[in-house]
Amino acid sequence: MVDEGGVSSGTPEAEGGCSGELGWERPAVENPSRDALHSVVAGARIATAPPPPPFVHRPPEAARAREAAGLTMSSKASDAASPLDPIPIDASLALVPRVRLTLTVHPASPSSLAKPLDDWQLKKALLDFLKGSLAAPLSVPDGDLEIRRVKDVRKRRRDDPVAHGSLVIRDLGFLRSSRGSHAEDSGGEDGVRVLEEKYADWKRYLVEKMNGMDLVLGGVKFVLGVEAPASDSFEGMRKEWEEFYAFGNRGHSRGGRQEPDTVVLRGVPSRWFAEPRVSSKPSMLVTHTIFSTFGSIRNINVAEDDDFGRGRDEDTDGLVSGLHCKIVVQFEKHRDFHNAMKALCGRSLEKQGSRLRADYEVSWDKDGFFRNSRSDTQEKSSRMTSLASGPYRSEFPKHISRHSPEKTRPKRFRE
Repeated sequence: MVDEGGVSSGTPEAEGGCSGELGWERPAVENPSRDALHSVVAGARIATAPPPPPFVHRPPEAARAREAAGLTMSSKASDAASPLDPIPIDASLALVPRVRLTLTVHPASPSSLAKPLDDWQLKKALLDFLKGSLAAPLSVPDGDLEIRRVKDVRKRRRDDPVAHGSLVIRDLGFLRSSRGSHAEDSGGEDGVRVLEEKYADWKRYLVEKMNGMDLVLGGVKFVLGVEAPASDSFEGMRKEWEEFYAFGNRGHSRGGRQEPDTVVLRGVPSRWFAEPRVSSKPSMLVTHTIFSTFGSIRNINVAEDDDFGRGRDEDTDGLVSGLHCKIVVQFEKHRDFHNAMKALCGRSLEKQGSRLRADYEVSWDKDGFFRNSRSDTQEKSSRMTSLASGPYRSEFPKHISRHSPEKTRPKRFRE
């Protein structure tokens, strides 16, 4: 029973009389035990837990949680990684090792070619060579060997190739297992150094083995040219920037010593750096979160890169814009820049749940991208300020007064 004040009288009838409004009837229990209470709650389908709080995005706490979970990469972890180790940079993105070579095909006799090259025969010949003519046989998937032929060989120059392409080798586990030394097995800095030397020696051996190789396709003799891209060699790029900053007063100086600090990345999929379920365009926030795993960031710029690959391929008219993006990241410290370049060189970007691997191009900024951007912005603002404060008569043609120089009285009416 319930009195006028709305307080239950405590009788069994009052305890069980809730079926009218809520649509369920709670059984009466004389001596309620723990099991009986659990059965009552289960029968009534009452949610005893409080409702969850609303989701609030807090980037600092999220970053600390990712770091505590081991998803971030410190400078030491990046510097200690061997060329054969994958490097996670995000919860769903990782840098996986690979060897990439650029290929060019020239006819042995320029006047002997009258029709386009058969790219299928060329791919088959190269794949058979990799399987049977190397010290360690390689099984390369068909999609990792790309050949782009010249369609009209009569329009090409005499010294131009009839085909060009790229070869990507991703399975490099044999370098770790073959002829393993004690230092390599023990790990640490000595083991990383041994793997770096073995990786560089094998890549050099592969280039020397394939470069200048003769190919006979359809009764016509061709010569294969093979080289490793300069952007895949970290030691080569480090030597380049050391020589660049050693001569002349170029770039900015921090503490009296000039050092690079800006990474330029091209050819990465825009969707991988976009906000999920929001947009397919690259996001500044997502990109900053991903690259902050290498260290503190001073400036960052993300833009669509529709020109990527257009100079290498003839069939670029039908490409959809916005597929790739260009990322420019300036770090606070040269050490973080150094570790990021070492991690990005000789690797591809892989996304969890996707079979696509992005074979990007990495370089360092020689032209002062952000310094030039700031100077352009300051120049535009100063120009607008001068236009707003200065006399307009110096910028525009002189206003012609309706009064003549003789100060004659103007005519108000037509004669």
